[in-house]
Amino acid sequence: MPCSPNISLTKSSHSKLSETDFSSLVFGKVISDHMFIADYQNGAWGDFRIVPYGPMDIYPGNATLHYGQAIFEGMKAYKTKKGDVLVFRAESNARRLNESAKRMCMPEFPEQHFIEALRSLLDLDREWVPQEKGSSLYIRPFMFAMDNYLGVRPSESYRFMIFTSPVGAYYTKPVSVKVETNYTRATEGGTGEAKAAGNYAASLYPAQLAQQEGYDQLLWTDGKTHSQIEESGTMNVMFKIKGTLITAPTGKGTILKGITRKSVIQLAKDWGQKLEERFLTVAELQESLENGTMEEAFGVGTAATIAFIHKIHVNGKDYFLPESAADAFSKHALKTLDGIKYGELQDTHHWMLSI
Repeated sequence: MPCSPNISLTKSSHSKLSETDFSSLVFGKVISDHMFIADYQNGAWGDFRIVPYGPMDIYPGNATLHYGQAIFEGMKAYKTKKGDVLVFRAESNARRLNESAKRMCMPEFPEQHFIEALRSLLDLDREWVPQEKGSSLYIRPFMFAMDNYLGVRPSESYRFMIFTSPVGAYYTKPVSVKVETNYTRATEGGTGEAKAAGNYAASLYPAQLAQQEGYDQLLWTDGKTHSQIEESGTMNVMFKIKGTLITAPTGKGTILKGITRKSVIQLAKDWGQKLEERFLTVAELQESLENGTMEEAFGVGTAATIAFIHKIHVNGKDYFLPESAADAFSKHALKTLDGIKYGELQDTHHWMLSI
């Protein structure tokens, strides 16, 4: 598919493809050849272009650097055995980007332009989509303020961009997590459900403390009482206790509306799996770990896909989960999602966008 006539194209004079070792990809380290850019000025989006990936000029007074008006998305493209390129739930990411934009007082980027830009960029860089099963092309759409102005107000100009990165697995082994009851990720009325850059900046320090203690991630709790499990640093979380799948609801505005989360919930409904969208209390979590009724714990997210949790730290004590059975819900869900994403299973919910 040629580049959209609405998008100007400047091709890279030197592709990095031949210099890239696709057998040992580190998540987020290698960037593909091109990037899409659009600018918002005078109340409208324009100057749509694809150019070689590289640095860009911004002023020291750039509003994002001072006041943090920045949002992003995370998506993945997959290559089938036939060589087709498929993107997982692109429309959902476009919609969620605009939900974040509204919360952060930024202009929406029209969904049709989002998909048009995505198609053009991925078609141009389709050779960057890894062929190996378990690998994919990570896609990073993002938007940030462009005003060169130090007054505290929403910017009047913005930039929307997309670039891509070939990646392997985010987690190569089951993860260990620690329940966080001191620091807070989000509170009601805040920006917790927006995919805002500042949310991640605020989480870095407590996550670093946990990593220094040997844990991969935190399990964040509610900001008021620290008594309810909300989500993890890079993913939503799910627990299977006494045959019931439990995951936190997203209606209070403190939890990201995960697209993988939504997909796993749909699979659970398809399969007749008993499901409760409710907050699991820290006390319930610890009790289920102590009495052995916790059957599975796992994270769900774009980067992680499904990450199995093997150790949970609660109230000063480590609890170890046995390896899930071959027919465990999480393993079945991972196998099914992978089958759909790589074109090996029928896409009955029409989740995949073909490039």
